[in-house]
Amino acid sequence: MCVGFVKENMPKEYGFASLRSEHPGDRVRWGEPNLRGDFVRKRIARVAAATLIVAGLAASAATAASRTPAKHTSSNVLLGINDEAFTLYGDNPAAAFETLQSLGAKVLRVNLYWGGNKWAVSNSKPTDPSDPGDRAYNWSLYDRLARYAESSNIKLVLSIVGTPSWANHGARGNHAPTDDSWLQDFAHAAAVRYSGYYVPPPWQQDSTLAPPTDPLPLVTMWTAWNEPNNPVFLAPQYKRVGKTWRVQSAYDYARICNAVYTGIHSATISPGRPVPGEKVACGVTDPRGNDNAGSSRASVDPLSFLISAHKYGMKKFDVYAHNPYASAGNEAPSYVPQGRFARRIQLGNIGLLLSQITRFYGPKHLWITEYGYQTNPPDRTILATTPAKQATYLKQAYTIAKKNPRIDMLLWFLVRDQPQITGWQSGLETISNVHKPAWNVFRALAG
Repeated sequence: MCVGFVKENMPKEYGFASLRSEHPGDRVRWGEPNLRGDFVRKRIARVAAATLIVAGLAASAATAASRTPAKHTSSNVLLGINDEAFTLYGDNPAAAFETLQSLGAKVLRVNLYWGGNKWAVSNSKPTDPSDPGDRAYNWSLYDRLARYAESSNIKLVLSIVGTPSWANHGARGNHAPTDDSWLQDFAHAAAVRYSGYYVPPPWQQDSTLAPPTDPLPLVTMWTAWNEPNNPVFLAPQYKRVGKTWRVQSAYDYARICNAVYTGIHSATISPGRPVPGEKVACGVTDPRGNDNAGSSRASVDPLSFLISAHKYGMKKFDVYAHNPYASAGNEAPSYVPQGRFARRIQLGNIGLLLSQITRFYGPKHLWITEYGYQTNPPDRTILATTPAKQATYLKQAYTIAKKNPRIDMLLWFLVRDQPQITGWQSGLETISNVHKPAWNVFRALAG
């Protein structure tokens, strides 16, 4: 991603000095509870109707259309939320899922941490990494999440991310494993565990969630990593090989995608019977990249990343994923980056990415796994827009997705603003629990 504007007092990330960035993914630290936020919600609560924002939406704007015309519209775009701090770590998951139900969210995406922080499943090396019942594995947070999601009729997208230190010679979680088979085995274990048929062994059961003989719920949607073209999530981005620079992140990611895909699809519910409906998304790319191999903070644009990952052997996936954030609050979803920014992939030029996917892998579909606009107040940077415009942009983004027959999912980043001003304020409600206009727009679209 391009180095751009950011709020002050940003923390260090992955051992880098504070970075100036235009994207939420760069406001985090590896090893914190959420790659998008560094806090654990103490409470998830509703707000009395009298406290709701009732200001009307901005004057309606013309609905944006995709730059790539579609002959048919997608009638089944899943509208959901990406907000793991709101749902995964808090002390009141019942209230969190009640909130998601009230919004009408169909999907929730969270990271399934293989390693790299205290929320990880495999900080200790397992004896048999392909066995979900291995005593080294700690799935408790994810089992709880899956139970609540099932009871709320909300589908999960689990993003396998983060390398345990035992799997990469003690490096940070944003460094690839030294042996792909370890990641493949972990993906297999995850798919078996959430196959809809798996009953945890006694040492992994939680009787407060379900009777001991009840199998864990089915999860069929997965992603391989998150934003691998961004050094926050995968490093290094480039490596000097002889006299040239290799896109090392794409080189490593080809192995990551292959391992996760193979691991997920190797799970069976009985001999010869694979888990039905499994889908693995690869890519999950950041919308930007500076393509500056010699810089101290290099990143790769999403088109170059896809080309390189294909070159280095990324074999197959069921669907591609991308996070097409705008670069400024005044860029509507239909905005098309121009000039030296033309390789940024936002919603307005999503057709460029789809064309490249088609070139290498055929007409695969696309998941938009993160999207959102910050609001001013409280964010007073160029990244923000007004609460009314945020609502309008949400509606426009959904319309663009729905008009494109290859887009199957749109996930909004955050239910509630993050509390620190250096965080991300794209929530549908403020930190004070006041609904923004986008709240009702989301409910109407999801309904």
